[in-house]
Amino acid sequence: MTLELGELDIDRAHDQWPDCDGLIETCVRAALKECKTDANDRPCEISILLSHNDQVQELNREYREKDKPTNVLSFPAMDCTVPGDLILEPGPLHLGDIVLAYQVVVGEAQEQNITFEDHLSHLIIHGVLHLLGYDHIEDEEAEEMEGLEISLLAELGIANPYASEAD
Repeated sequence: MTLELGELDIDRAHDQWPDCDGLIETCVRAALKECKTDANDRPCEISILLSHNDQVQELNREYREKDKPTNVLSFPAMDCTVPGDLILEPGPLHLGDIVLAYQVVVGEAQEQNITFEDHLSHLIIHGVLHLLGYDHIEDEEAEEMEGLEISLLAELGIANPYASEAD
């Protein structure tokens, strides 16, 4: 079953972000296929903030106690006991918020010798999977989440982002 996207709110807090709303929506819809919860035809909402390093570092410090910028932060609005199996509350299905740091995303894409669009696609899928309860803290969780990312990106014609790590 696929969770349907109702509203996707994309805000820009940094003016260097290119027009990538269509790409983001495509990736969000792809990742929502990994939701196992029957939402009874209730569409979900997701907010994405296209930000910059300073703001992401502040959020990372406040919520994760890591005083550095990171590429993507996800703030789930619902609980999950099993990845992909959301515990629904009455009302709108706000899945949560995703925040991305422009400079980190650009820098990582350059370091990995991949396009900005491919890396952004990976990070959006990664962020949405976090909203659905997937994680990568334990090795087994990481293998499951990375496998989903590889599969979803392949459906979008994007190469395995972990392939060079295994070489």
